[in-house]
Amino acid sequence: MIINIRDKEGVVILDLEGNIDINASNFVETAGWVLKYKSKNIVCNFSRVNIVDYIGISILAVVYKNVLNHKGRMEICSVPTHLKNIFALVGLNKVFKFHSNEEEAIRYLKEEESIYKILKKKLRRRFKRIPFHTIIEYKQKFSSKDLFYKGKILNLSAIGMFIVAKKIFSVGEILSTRINLSPKLGIIEIDARVVWVADKEIQPLEYPGMGLEFYNIDQKIQKEILEFVDRHLTSSQEI
Repeated sequence: MIINIRDKEGVVILDLEGNIDINASNFVETAGWVLKYKSKNIVCNFSRVNIVDYIGISILAVVYKNVLNHKGRMEICSVPTHLKNIFALVGLNKVFKFHSNEEEAIRYLKEEESIYKILKKKLRRRFKRIPFHTIIEYKQKFSSKDLFYKGKILNLSAIGMFIVAKKIFSVGEILSTRINLSPKLGIIEIDARVVWVADKEIQPLEYPGMGLEFYNIDQKIQKEILEFVDRHLTSSQEI
Protein backbone atom coordinates (compact mmCIF):
# COMPACT_ATOMS: atom_id res chain seq x y z
CA MET A 1 0.00 0.00 0.00
CA ILE A 2 1.19 3.49 -0.85
CA ILE A 3 0.83 6.23 1.79
CA ASN A 4 1.34 9.91 1.13
CA ILE A 5 1.80 12.20 4.15
CA ARG A 6 0.54 15.79 4.09
CA ASP A 7 0.25 18.54 6.69
CA LYS A 8 -2.85 20.69 6.71
CA GLU A 9 -3.89 23.15 9.43
CA GLY A 10 -1.92 21.28 12.09
CA VAL A 11 -3.44 17.95 11.08
CA VAL A 12 -1.64 15.18 9.22
CA ILE A 13 -3.47 13.75 6.23
CA LEU A 14 -2.61 10.18 5.26
CA ASP A 15 -3.57 9.56 1.64
CA LEU A 16 -3.99 5.78 1.43
CA GLU A 17 -3.73 4.06 -1.94
CA GLY A 18 -4.15 0.38 -2.78
CA ASN A 19 -5.31 -2.46 -0.55
CA ILE A 20 -5.34 -2.64 3.24
CA ASP A 21 -4.47 -6.28 3.70
CA ILE A 22 -1.65 -8.49 4.98
CA ASN A 23 0.85 -6.38 3.03
CA ALA A 24 -0.25 -3.10 4.63
CA SER A 25 1.92 -3.20 7.76
CA ASN A 26 3.42 0.12 6.66
CA PHE A 27 0.09 1.69 7.65
CA VAL A 28 0.83 0.87 11.30
CA GLU A 29 4.44 2.03 11.00
CA THR A 30 3.55 5.27 9.24
CA ALA A 31 0.85 6.19 11.75
CA GLY A 32 3.26 5.46 14.60
CA TRP A 33 5.90 7.72 13.05
CA VAL A 34 3.36 10.52 12.57
CA LEU A 35 2.22 10.27 16.20
CA LYS A 36 5.81 10.45 17.42
CA TYR A 37 7.21 13.16 15.18
CA LYS A 38 4.38 15.09 13.51
CA SER A 39 0.94 15.32 15.09
CA LYS A 40 -1.55 13.61 17.38
CA ASN A 41 -4.37 14.52 14.98
CA ILE A 42 -4.67 12.28 11.91
CA VAL A 43 -7.11 12.13 9.01
CA CYS A 44 -7.02 9.05 6.78
CA ASN A 45 -8.14 9.62 3.19
CA PHE A 46 -9.69 6.40 1.82
CA SER A 47 -10.61 7.73 -1.63
CA ARG A 48 -7.99 5.54 -3.37
CA VAL A 49 -8.37 2.44 -1.21
CA ASN A 50 -9.64 -0.51 -3.23
CA ILE A 51 -9.97 -3.34 -0.73
CA VAL A 52 -10.02 -3.76 3.05
CA ASP A 53 -10.04 -7.46 3.94
CA TYR A 54 -10.32 -9.19 7.32
CA ILE A 55 -6.65 -8.65 8.13
CA GLY A 56 -6.98 -5.06 6.93
CA ILE A 57 -9.78 -4.47 9.45
CA SER A 58 -7.43 -5.72 12.18
CA ILE A 59 -4.67 -3.41 10.93
CA LEU A 60 -7.06 -0.46 10.99
CA ALA A 61 -8.05 -1.34 14.56
CA VAL A 62 -4.37 -1.52 15.58
CA VAL A 63 -3.70 1.91 14.07
CA TYR A 64 -6.71 3.42 15.80
CA LYS A 65 -5.81 1.85 19.14
CA ASN A 66 -2.25 3.20 18.81
CA VAL A 67 -3.63 6.69 18.17
CA LEU A 68 -5.77 6.47 21.30
CA ASN A 69 -2.84 5.20 23.37
CA HIS A 70 -0.92 8.31 22.32
CA LYS A 71 -3.91 10.45 23.35
CA GLY A 72 -4.48 11.37 19.74
CA ARG A 73 -7.52 11.56 17.50
CA MET A 74 -8.13 9.90 14.15
CA GLU A 75 -10.86 10.53 11.58
CA ILE A 76 -11.47 8.99 8.16
CA CYS A 77 -12.83 10.62 5.03
CA SER A 78 -13.79 9.95 1.42
CA VAL A 79 -14.67 6.31 2.07
CA PRO A 80 -16.04 4.57 -1.05
CA THR A 81 -19.53 3.09 -0.72
CA HIS A 82 -18.37 -0.53 -0.98
CA LEU A 83 -15.97 0.01 1.94
CA LYS A 84 -18.67 1.71 4.01
CA ASN A 85 -20.75 -1.45 3.60
CA ILE A 86 -17.86 -3.62 4.79
CA PHE A 87 -17.22 -1.35 7.76
CA ALA A 88 -20.90 -1.49 8.67
CA LEU A 89 -20.82 -5.30 8.68
CA VAL A 90 -18.02 -5.38 11.25
CA GLY A 91 -19.35 -2.46 13.30
CA LEU A 92 -16.72 0.13 12.38
CA ASN A 93 -19.47 2.54 11.37
CA LYS A 94 -20.11 2.87 15.12
CA VAL A 95 -16.46 3.67 15.76
CA PHE A 96 -15.76 6.10 12.92
CA LYS A 97 -17.71 8.98 11.49
CA PHE A 98 -17.55 8.87 7.68
CA HIS A 99 -16.59 12.39 6.60
CA SER A 100 -17.30 13.41 3.00
CA ASN A 101 -13.92 15.12 2.55
CA GLU A 102 -10.77 16.07 4.43
CA GLU A 103 -11.97 19.63 5.09
CA GLU A 104 -15.00 18.30 6.94
CA ALA A 105 -12.83 15.85 8.91
CA ILE A 106 -10.34 18.58 9.90
CA ARG A 107 -13.13 20.92 10.97
CA TYR A 108 -14.68 18.14 13.05
CA LEU A 109 -11.34 17.38 14.72
CA LYS A 110 -10.73 21.00 15.62
CA GLU A 111 -14.25 21.58 16.94
CA GLU A 112 -14.24 18.38 18.99
CA GLU A 113 -10.79 19.11 20.39
CA SER A 114 -11.82 22.59 21.52
CA ILE A 115 -15.04 21.37 23.10
CA TYR A 116 -13.29 18.43 24.77
CA LYS A 117 -10.59 20.63 26.33
CA ILE A 118 -13.15 23.07 27.71
CA LEU A 119 -15.46 20.37 29.04
CA LYS A 120 -12.65 18.33 30.52
CA LYS A 121 -11.20 21.33 32.32
CA LYS A 122 -14.56 22.40 33.70
CA LEU A 123 -15.69 18.92 34.62
CA ARG A 124 -12.50 18.01 36.46
CA ARG A 125 -12.68 21.23 38.44
CA ARG A 126 -16.39 21.44 39.19
CA PHE A 127 -17.85 17.95 39.45
CA LYS A 128 -17.04 15.72 42.37
CA ARG A 129 -17.25 11.96 42.53
CA ILE A 130 -20.06 10.42 44.54
CA PRO A 131 -19.93 7.07 46.33
CA PHE A 132 -22.21 4.93 44.21
CA HIS A 133 -22.37 1.16 44.36
CA THR A 134 -23.96 -0.54 41.39
CA ILE A 135 -23.18 -3.30 38.90
CA ILE A 136 -21.38 -2.55 35.64
CA GLU A 137 -21.00 -4.85 32.63
CA TYR A 138 -18.14 -4.22 30.23
CA LYS A 139 -16.12 -5.65 27.34
CA GLN A 140 -13.43 -4.57 24.90
CA LYS A 141 -15.07 -2.35 22.30
CA PHE A 142 -13.10 -3.80 19.38
CA SER A 143 -13.42 -7.42 20.43
CA SER A 144 -15.36 -9.75 18.16
CA LYS A 145 -16.63 -11.57 21.25
CA ASP A 146 -19.91 -10.53 22.86
CA LEU A 147 -18.74 -11.65 26.30
CA PHE A 148 -19.40 -9.01 28.95
CA TYR A 149 -17.54 -9.06 32.27
CA LYS A 150 -19.11 -7.85 35.51
CA GLY A 151 -17.75 -5.44 38.06
CA LYS A 152 -18.92 -3.02 40.72
CA ILE A 153 -18.82 0.76 40.55
CA LEU A 154 -17.48 2.36 43.74
CA ASN A 155 -17.75 6.00 42.72
CA LEU A 156 -19.13 8.01 39.84
CA SER A 157 -18.71 11.49 38.37
CA ALA A 158 -19.82 13.29 35.22
CA ILE A 159 -16.59 12.30 33.48
CA GLY A 160 -15.95 8.78 34.69
CA MET A 161 -16.00 6.16 37.41
CA PHE A 162 -13.89 3.75 39.40
CA ILE A 163 -14.78 0.05 39.34
CA VAL A 164 -13.54 -3.05 41.10
CA ALA A 165 -13.61 -6.26 39.08
CA LYS A 166 -11.70 -9.46 38.48
CA LYS A 167 -11.11 -8.70 34.80
CA ILE A 168 -8.83 -5.67 34.35
CA PHE A 169 -7.75 -4.11 31.06
CA SER A 170 -4.67 -2.05 30.25
CA VAL A 171 -4.53 1.74 30.29
CA GLY A 172 -5.77 3.11 26.97
CA GLU A 173 -8.21 0.28 26.23
CA ILE A 174 -11.67 1.37 25.08
CA LEU A 175 -14.52 -0.51 26.73
CA SER A 176 -18.21 -0.78 25.94
CA THR A 177 -20.10 -0.58 29.22
CA ARG A 178 -23.61 -1.02 30.58
CA ILE A 179 -24.35 0.89 33.77
CA ASN A 180 -27.44 0.55 35.92
CA LEU A 181 -28.47 4.04 37.06
CA SER A 182 -31.87 3.06 38.36
CA PRO A 183 -34.51 4.03 39.11
CA LYS A 184 -34.74 7.09 36.86
CA LEU A 185 -32.18 6.44 34.10
CA GLY A 186 -32.13 2.65 34.08
CA ILE A 187 -29.47 0.93 31.97
CA ILE A 188 -27.11 3.29 30.12
CA GLU A 189 -24.74 2.05 27.43
CA ILE A 190 -21.60 4.15 27.13
CA ASP A 191 -17.98 3.81 25.98
CA ALA A 192 -15.17 4.43 28.44
CA ARG A 193 -11.39 4.51 28.30
CA VAL A 194 -9.16 2.94 30.98
CA VAL A 195 -7.10 5.80 32.42
CA TRP A 196 -5.51 4.09 35.41
CA VAL A 197 -5.25 0.71 37.08
CA ALA A 198 -5.07 0.22 40.86
CA ASP A 199 -1.70 -0.90 42.25
CA LYS A 200 -1.90 -3.83 44.65
CA GLU A 201 0.87 -2.49 46.88
CA ILE A 202 -0.26 1.14 46.98
CA GLN A 203 -4.05 0.66 46.85
CA PRO A 204 -4.77 -2.78 48.32
CA LEU A 205 -8.38 -1.88 49.20
CA GLU A 206 -9.13 -0.84 45.60
CA TYR A 207 -7.36 -3.77 43.96
CA PRO A 208 -8.21 -5.18 41.50
CA GLY A 209 -9.79 -2.09 40.02
CA MET A 210 -9.51 0.52 37.27
CA GLY A 211 -10.46 4.12 36.65
CA LEU A 212 -12.58 4.71 33.56
CA GLU A 213 -13.12 7.98 31.72
CA PHE A 214 -16.18 8.34 29.52
CA TYR A 215 -15.17 8.32 25.86
CA ASN A 216 -16.93 10.13 22.98
CA ILE A 217 -19.91 10.54 25.26
CA ASP A 218 -23.19 11.77 23.82
CA GLN A 219 -24.04 15.21 25.23
CA LYS A 220 -27.54 14.12 26.21
CA ILE A 221 -26.22 11.14 28.17
CA GLN A 222 -23.53 13.25 29.85
CA LYS A 223 -26.17 15.77 30.89
CA GLU A 224 -28.27 12.96 32.37
CA ILE A 225 -25.29 11.60 34.31
CA LEU A 226 -24.40 15.09 35.51
CA GLU A 227 -27.94 15.62 36.78
CA PHE A 228 -27.85 12.18 38.41
CA VAL A 229 -24.60 13.08 40.23
CA ASP A 230 -25.98 16.50 41.23
CA ARG A 231 -29.09 14.92 42.74
CA HIS A 232 -27.01 12.55 44.84
CA LEU A 233 -24.67 15.33 45.96
CA THR A 234 -27.65 17.46 47.00
CA SER A 235 -29.26 14.56 48.85
CA SER A 236 -26.06 13.75 50.76
CA GLN A 237 -25.63 17.41 51.79
CA GLU A 238 -29.16 17.58 53.12
CA ILE A 239 -28.69 14.57 55.39
